[in-house]
Amino acid sequence: MDEQEKLRVLITDDSQLLRKKLGAELEKLNCEVVEAVNGKEAITLVLEQEPDGIFLDIVMPVVGGIEALEFIREVASDVPVVMLSSMGTPSKLMQCLKMGAIDFIHKPYTKEQIAHAVESMRKIKAKRLAKENDEI
Repeated sequence: MDEQEKLRVLITDDSQLLRKKLGAELEKLNCEVVEAVNGKEAITLVLEQEPDGIFLDIVMPVVGGIEALEFIREVASDVPVVMLSSMGTPSKLMQCLKMGAIDFIHKPYTKEQIAHAVESMRKIKAKRLAKENDEI
């Protein structure tokens, strides 16, 4: 594998165990990890940290994942968001994809699902950077 630039990835989940486990997985995939415990924190971190990708739980206290996704789409429409949930109904899945999430992963996730999501985030970042360079 060629040396890839680190991706800054925001994990938003109210489960500390999940954040730690997923964070370790992402670090193996050459990602810098930022964590939020709810959607409100995620929104703040999106504005402050400008992540390259976001993993967003649906069911969280304070502000849930769907509400956070709605706001993130308004302020950072090009940042890829992958929804995570153990409560993934087909209607929630469709709602998130219509709102611009690039994927929906059911918990418990597999390493392959996370690797695939990170690869998608890298491709989206590369396209965005190429477009920005064309505009200069």
